Amino acid sequence: MTTVVEAVYEQGWLKPLKPLLLPEHSRVQLTLTAEAAEDGGRQEWLIQSERSLMRVWDNPADDVFNALLKK
Repeated sequence: MTTVVEAVYEQGWLKPLKPLLLPEHSRVQLTLTAEAAEDGGRQEWLIQSERSLMRVWDNPADDVFNALLKK
């Protein structure tokens, strides 16, 4: 069965714009086609880039390097 569903991506989740007629815990296969944003997707790119950077920017493993810089 193939069904086209419009959804919005928010905070890591796809949220359908209309209820889905599927039993709970149904497994589905997704094929994503993003609509072009007015800014050409620049804002989404910036959000994703910042999210990735924040995962590595301030982490306890870097404290070793900070200690070396103080010497």
